[in-house]
Order: sequence, then structure tokens, then C-alpha cells
Amino acid sequence: MPEVKKDDKQDKKDDNPVNKDDKPLPNVFFKISINGKEVGKVVIKLYDDVVPKTCANFRSLCTGKKPDQTPLPPSFTYRSTPFHRIIPNFMIQSGDFERQDGTGGVSIYGEKFPDENFEKKHDKVGLVSMANCGAHTNGSQFFITTVEKCEWLDGKHVVFGEIVEGLEVVKKVESKGNKEGRPPKDKIIISACGAV
Repeated sequence: MPEVKKDDKQDKKDDNPVNKDDKPLPNVFFKISINGKEVGKVVIKLYDDVVPKTCANFRSLCTGKKPDQTPLPPSFTYRSTPFHRIIPNFMIQSGDFERQDGTGGVSIYGEKFPDENFEKKHDKVGLVSMANCGAHTNGSQFFITTVEKCEWLDGKHVVFGEIVEGLEVVKKVESKGNKEGRPPKDKIIISACGAV
């Protein structure tokens, strides 16, 4: 089960450029609902210049299309995926479109893919990072930081983007969590997602 822990380290660079055109790639968005009521939209800027392969995986799961615009299977999407783990003053976690409970999730590259690099640090609120089960076990699960510094995650989790709009929506989701990180009582899902 991919889980954000509070300690690990490593460094690996995988130069696999995904954006062959060198054109700016679009941001992505989530619309989030709590108990069936939409509470807002979150826009995420992806660090394509730093971790292109990780960003391509995330963008594809938001848009339903691979980087070459080939459609993904209908089930390969963050749409209708719950936030299954929410820890106030730490992070909110989602991305298990496979099992919906934090025990699943696969990437567009196969089940898992390697850590691309750890250039970006967990040093501000609103960073988007890969959740994993250890080194080189990235799938589809991700988390968003809700505190300034999480340096214990550096070298263990790949930071690949940041919230540029809708941080107040992230805070609403965070308010529904518990310190143990158990699934929230409220049904909190990504009701829509795509590119903007």
C-alpha cells in the first residue's frame, strides 16, 4: 500500500523526456466534492522541466490520454477517485483509482515506475508528490502537502507539481481528516479532472 511515511532517502536521475515538442504543457485541474457537493476546483502546475516522466503519468491520469494523445482505458483516470488518507497539518492523499482504498494504483508505464529524481524539496504548502511503498514504486497515488516543511520526505518521494489555484479547497479536504490517517467519514472524491 503506497503510504507517505516520515523517513527515507535516495537519488536517481532518469532522463526520459516526454515532451518532444518543447511547447509548454497545460496545467491540470481537479474538481472536488464532499458528500456529493462540489466544494471547488484545484489547479496544479506540473514541473515538466524537472520530472517529465512523472508529470506525463499524472497529466495522463487527469486527461485520460497518454502523452501521444492515445486514449487510456476508461478506468485509468482520477475521476471518481477518493481522498482515502487525510492527516491534518501534514497532507491529503488520493490517486488509487484501481481499488479506491490506498492499496492499489498503477502508472501509464505499467504497474510501477522508478523515482525520476529528487531535485524538488518538500519545502512549502501545496506541493504535489508521489506516494509510494519505497524506492522506485511509483504508481498513481499522490499527496498534497498542507504544511510548510516536510523535509523527512525529501529523497523518498518525488515532488512533481504545486497548487497554483484552489489551496482553500485543499484546506477544506484537510479539515475532514484525522491524525491517524484513517479513511475519512465523509465521501471526498475527485469529481472531475483534466487539462486547463
